[in-house]
Amino acid sequence: MGTWFAGILVAAAAALAVRSMIRDKKKGGSLSCGGDCSRCRGHCG
Repeated sequence: MGTWFAGILVAAAAALAVRSMIRDKKKGGSLSCGGDCSRCRGHCG
């Protein structure tokens, strides 16, 4: 019973993460770069 509950929680968290990434992509963002050059670690140029 506990295994099922934990699995459902993990699946829900993964679904929310994917949903967030899809929303960001539709807004013109990138999955690898947030477009904030002040937080860039050098790959933005």
